[in-house]
Amino acid sequence: MKVRPAFELADVFRRHGETYQRANAGHLGRVERRVISAVVACRTAALGGHVERCDDCGLTRIAYNSCANRHCPKCQGAARAQWLAAREAELLPVPYFHVVFTLPPAAAEIAFQNKQTVYGLLMRAAAQALTDLAAKRLGAKIGLIAVLHTWGQTLTHHPHVHCVVPGGGVALDGKRWVACKPNFLLSVHALSKTFRRLFLDGLEAAFQKGELGFFGDLAPLAGGDAFAEGVRALRKGPFVVYAKPPFGGPERVLAYLARYTHRTAIANSRLIDVTDDEVAFSYKDYRQGRRQRVMRLAPHEFIRRFLLHVLPDGFHRIRHYGFLAKGGRGENLARVREWLNVQQTHEPGDKHQAPTTSEPEADADAHPPFAVCPDCGGLMRRIGLVAPQNSGAFRCDTS
Repeated sequence: MKVRPAFELADVFRRHGETYQRANAGHLGRVERRVISAVVACRTAALGGHVERCDDCGLTRIAYNSCANRHCPKCQGAARAQWLAAREAELLPVPYFHVVFTLPPAAAEIAFQNKQTVYGLLMRAAAQALTDLAAKRLGAKIGLIAVLHTWGQTLTHHPHVHCVVPGGGVALDGKRWVACKPNFLLSVHALSKTFRRLFLDGLEAAFQKGELGFFGDLAPLAGGDAFAEGVRALRKGPFVVYAKPPFGGPERVLAYLARYTHRTAIANSRLIDVTDDEVAFSYKDYRQGRRQRVMRLAPHEFIRRFLLHVLPDGFHRIRHYGFLAKGGRGENLARVREWLNVQQTHEPGDKHQAPTTSEPEADADAHPPFAVCPDCGGLMRRIGLVAPQNSGAFRCDTS
């Protein structure tokens, strides 16, 4: 049985969320307030729930409803399992590569003040850099899954895109599969230059259309000359692209996706202590060989950092491109399987169980898609409903 974390993000918000909201009344947006309310109410009487009883041992308990907010650490398990089951049906017997595109700090600052526009541009530029270079260097139309992350291990703002790319693509004439070299997809140096050009061209276009806003320290960029100078400086600096070695097989791809897709800025399992004076959490220090360390922040600073990563309503942080794009994905995969002489074993959407992962940041309290008795392992069956109750100081609004 999985051990429930000693502390939860909800504990931080219950203890300090109301004072944080009062202290930042003029700066906190509607979406951020809604996230706080949802996380606090998640799996409490405020949202109601149901009564369930074990078919085998008779254990009866109340299971409260989840808030279903994508920023809540407790609400990602079922969504992740369903999404992974669909992706398992789409995997091909080819090497898969992991490529990461990162914005430099000056561009990241603009992105934070223009999340909807610039995060979308970041994802499109990364995908286009891969697809354009693959067409030129490989002579193929590739497919990829892109996942946006905006955080670093210490919850600082660090926007980057993780791309999972099959090692090959559909020939430009659409008649065969073109495989890449076994351990090489595309030049990282060429990807970096192409990514920088595409992103900055898109940023300039967004500025010309009036789609960017600048506030605080960035307010001078609203003037055309200052913005143009900032873009010129960015064109001279590096845009980091990192390519990891190819995965060992489809199973490893799924294990990776399980760690990176339906993920929040911090998992409950990383929280060590929550007091009146500080919030302590673990993090990996990549400068010291991924050594585990502990960071201690004042509660309001911890909340501020967490809310940096709240995404705009309707923003899709997982996107598919190329021959994996939603429109023609099924037909494209069927053709590729014919060329690779692969027998499909699952239909997309099958309800077979998704793979598990040993990722330490996976939430230990994330509910599975079905209820299992904690005492005997039997099936918990719903026998009644529990009506929602007044949530008190926090109102849950997940619309």
